[in-house]
Amino acid sequence: MNKPVTHPAQTNASDADWSLPAWLYNDPEFFAAESAKVMRPSWQVVCHVSDIAGIGDYHTLDFLGESVLVIRGEDGVIRAMANVCRHRGSRLVDGSSGCARKLVCPYHAWSYELDGRLTGVPMRGTYPSLVMENLSLPSLDCEIYHGFIFVRLEGGGPSVAEMMAPYTPQIEPYRFEDLRAIGRVTLRPRPVNWKNVSDNYSDGLHIKVAHPGLTRLFGRSYGVEAKPLVDKMWGEMMDKPSTNLSERAYQKLLPKVDHLPEANQKLWLYFKLWPNVAFDIYPDQVDFMQFLPISPTETLIREISYAIPDDRREMRAARYLNWRINRQVNAEDTVLIERVQQGMASPTFSVGPLSDTEVCLRSFCAKIRDLIPQSRQAQPPAPGWSQAYTHKPAQV
Repeated sequence: MNKPVTHPAQTNASDADWSLPAWLYNDPEFFAAESAKVMRPSWQVVCHVSDIAGIGDYHTLDFLGESVLVIRGEDGVIRAMANVCRHRGSRLVDGSSGCARKLVCPYHAWSYELDGRLTGVPMRGTYPSLVMENLSLPSLDCEIYHGFIFVRLEGGGPSVAEMMAPYTPQIEPYRFEDLRAIGRVTLRPRPVNWKNVSDNYSDGLHIKVAHPGLTRLFGRSYGVEAKPLVDKMWGEMMDKPSTNLSERAYQKLLPKVDHLPEANQKLWLYFKLWPNVAFDIYPDQVDFMQFLPISPTETLIREISYAIPDDRREMRAARYLNWRINRQVNAEDTVLIERVQQGMASPTFSVGPLSDTEVCLRSFCAKIRDLIPQSRQAQPPAPGWSQAYTHKPAQV
């Protein structure tokens, strides 16, 4: 049997020239550490403000075992809070969306106002230590960035606006605030580590090899670049008609979008916000997706499409064709990431060299190494090491 591959740290090579070690993609302790250090402080998109336009409208997000609720209050303010009753910990509302006049727990009927204040407790006088003012629903950081609602479980670090600052001028012509959902949230489970999904999203080298459709559309124009907290990818559609029916029809039928500059009429843009939220921006629509970690070897891809209302037949056709084209791309990526996840389980693989052109992957690896130094090691540390990241002092 082949011997395990030597890690670059054992040969005095630079970490920057190598990928993360394979054990990071299936190890339970590393999953616990990165959940605490990478994911809990990260911004997660929940929905668009237009999705909760009315008083009491809400959307939920399940993330790292937490249920997050974003809701529009009586005062019109959008708030984020834990979807957990303060009495016995029951989930308050079910489903991904809905509307409520009050938040009433289905277990014991404790009730909360839309701003999270506890105002109703059956048999209130039987709770000798109850101070209702102290039992509002825990609030979470909430930020609205150009119409999209983001939340994070733990504070600290830059805002979404600060993260996206290098690219905000580029997205402003797309009128994010005017977008409306044109589909429903879809959830696609994948038997892979979330980092494999993230790595693949920002990988430019595989486009010509594994995505013939995108290559037919973009030719050699596909590019990638990395800012400190955002990756950008892009491709410009060629005028040469594709040999594929759906792609050729999309090229022909995509109508002019008056609010976009001429340079953007045929441009496909992709942005990935650290660490796991991505926006696909097309002339005809905007898709968002998240790579939600479930376990060391399970990820849930959450996505939905938005667009500015446009009833032109050509635009409706273009959006359908866009879906057909990207359905094939997603199918190709699904095969790729599962192959990588399976290969990483082999003792013959530890790390792989990174090209100078793989700027997004280099940036991602560097951030993981900075946050969790154990990611520089060829093999997992002794059991129990992740407690340094996950243990929290007991509340008194």
